[in-house]
Amino acid sequence: MQTKRIHWMALAFVVGSAFLLLGFFGREVYRQAPPIPGRIVSVSGAELATRDQILDGQQVWQSAGGQQLGSIWGHGAYQAPDWSADWVHRECVALLEAWSRAEHGSAYDDLAPGPRAELEGRLKSELRTNTYDAATDTLTIGDARAQAWEVVGAHYRGLFSDDPALASLREDYAIHEGAVRDPERLQRLSQFFAWTAWACVTNRAGESYTYTNNWPHEPLIGNVPTASNIVWSVLSILLLLAAVGGLVWYRAAGSGKEEPHEVPSRNPLGDLVLTPSMRAVAKYCAVVVALFVVQVLLGAVVAHYTIEGDGFFGFPLAKYVPYSLARTWHIQTAVFWIATAFLGAGLFLAPVIGGKEPPYQRLGVNVLFGALLIVVVGSLTGEFLSIHQKLGLNAGFWFGHQGYEYVELGRVWQLALFVGLLLWLFLMVRAILPALRRQESRGLIGLLSMAIVAIGLFYGAGLLYGARSHLSVAEYWRWWVVHLWVEGFFEVFATGVLAFLFSSLGLVERSSATRAFVASTTIFLLGGIPGTFHHLYFSGTPVSITAVGAVFSALEVVPLVLIGYEAMDTLRMGRAAPWVEHYRWPIRFFLGVTFWNLVGAGLFGFLINPPVALYYMQGLNTTPVHGHTALFGVYGLLSLGLVILLLRKLTGNRTWRTGALAYSFWALNIGLALMVLLSLLPVGLLQTWASVERGLWFARSSEFLQTPLIERLRWLRIVGDSVFLTGVASLVWFTLGLWRGWSYATDSSNEEAALDEDLAVLRT
Repeated sequence: MQTKRIHWMALAFVVGSAFLLLGFFGREVYRQAPPIPGRIVSVSGAELATRDQILDGQQVWQSAGGQQLGSIWGHGAYQAPDWSADWVHRECVALLEAWSRAEHGSAYDDLAPGPRAELEGRLKSELRTNTYDAATDTLTIGDARAQAWEVVGAHYRGLFSDDPALASLREDYAIHEGAVRDPERLQRLSQFFAWTAWACVTNRAGESYTYTNNWPHEPLIGNVPTASNIVWSVLSILLLLAAVGGLVWYRAAGSGKEEPHEVPSRNPLGDLVLTPSMRAVAKYCAVVVALFVVQVLLGAVVAHYTIEGDGFFGFPLAKYVPYSLARTWHIQTAVFWIATAFLGAGLFLAPVIGGKEPPYQRLGVNVLFGALLIVVVGSLTGEFLSIHQKLGLNAGFWFGHQGYEYVELGRVWQLALFVGLLLWLFLMVRAILPALRRQESRGLIGLLSMAIVAIGLFYGAGLLYGARSHLSVAEYWRWWVVHLWVEGFFEVFATGVLAFLFSSLGLVERSSATRAFVASTTIFLLGGIPGTFHHLYFSGTPVSITAVGAVFSALEVVPLVLIGYEAMDTLRMGRAAPWVEHYRWPIRFFLGVTFWNLVGAGLFGFLINPPVALYYMQGLNTTPVHGHTALFGVYGLLSLGLVILLLRKLTGNRTWRTGALAYSFWALNIGLALMVLLSLLPVGLLQTWASVERGLWFARSSEFLQTPLIERLRWLRIVGDSVFLTGVASLVWFTLGLWRGWSYATDSSNEEAALDEDLAVLRT
């Protein structure tokens, strides 16, 4: 009992301390965000922009797709440039060219080394000197720089409209014709880009580094990694090695090992009686598979746009579903089907955990299902209207596209989803409440209940910024949703669900499952909560964010060191007794999760985690390497495993024909590996080399990305994608077969009667 109390006290201390850190340094994000000047003027007195115009431009950017059309400060899509880095380089070149022609009568590239060095020194001084006056809330820039802003702004106004001279570049960037048509919106968009670039090149007051900690790499003005960037990178690696060594020593010493456990001779859940609400969850499973298919097909379209930016094998698809919209839908449907799988699994298991079905639970499950469908259809429609510029700026934010990756859906739909999560929270808590009164299950169910509450409430963090909130502030709260809600508490919930299932099946002792659940949650949240800051190194945040993010996010990798033990334990469970064969394929999918947890979340995650690595890699294809292998490899496979487990129980004890399911499992995993190893990872590493050598602008430029080598590597993705798609098709075939009958074996006299009963369950 004492050990158990210590574990709970450690968990409470870790969670409380971690959120204190997150909140305290979040205050610093607000306090030290780059200023948005009330006015930007030239030395001669011309007004170049106002705060309201910059924020209007931010809303134009959001309405056009925002982070799904290029990126800002490294966050967003990877086909078009990072607009802040691209603006910086174009402004540097425009200034150098203007000075060279005015003072030397020749192009900058034709100058001798001496004059070139003199101009580059002046450029660094001009751009890095902070001329913002807080007393008057005015930023003053030189006349030559103001002219350079006009040159770069004109380029962007032509690029985002329909200038024929830039048609080829638009195709390279996968920007559809007339992405922004209104001249005033185009002007505001360029003013917003100019401000984001200014924050990248201007030193903080009294400091020798910029508001974005010298990001992006731009040799022309001396934007290179800061001393703190390098020092905290080294310290994070040292801390990781020390923590890994301690954990391995702890395991080698025999601590944490469980006594051998005898598995029951028969399936403890074999006689489980399905309640009406559990039967109602069947349609959640169908929607998960349907949205999975849509999401994967959209992913294939997005991948093809990297080769043919304005169409799909000659068909002008971009007129209807441009890259920014296809990528928006691709990410949104991924969030929807993964979340639906988790919500459905929770609703199915709630009566099992609680021991009985509360009144009107089935009605609640059906109401929630209808609400989720409204959110899905409404948000996808709004995003279509917004990207096609059919909505006003304010209406676009509320009903269309918020512009931020993973939380693109309009605020109205975001509010509706939050209400749906609160309804799910209510349905879950009322169903499992009886279990909390039972002493033998209070620990496991109590922690699982905390995860349920966190899932219901933490999505609300995405409501704490608005359309005109400062970009640094919006990024802070966005990562609460992406990192804490999705990567944090969904993982805690999934761990709890699996602990409950395996203990209910008798594969592990309930006490052992509880101790393991508490310990793994403690270790994971220790790094996971303050580790949120590793997404914000260069988002206009102070150096303290780099320090906290680097140290704690390194700890996120530590639990993955023992992933081999977890995988072996999962594999042993699948061989524990003959009846466990009934759950073979859900367990196989959970085994796949452990592999990708190590590779996707661990190896590929830490590849871009240290500040000095992310300095050069942020916004490159190394990020989707981690994104695909962690989001699908971990959460996707886990969601599919949960759905297959639900289908296993919904179809009774009938024998499945699992050939199609087996093929699907291997094709999904092999296809994902080929997609990454043949295409995404090589492209990302080549981009990293280019970023280190010449700057981020070059690594994201059409000049680099349209080279024959990069195009061949992008075409190679079709190999992995094709294998993956066959796995999706096989899964669909198997799932349809559970409804139509061909996925069942017919090897007993009672097969037909049982099959009719199972089909009735699914139809219900």
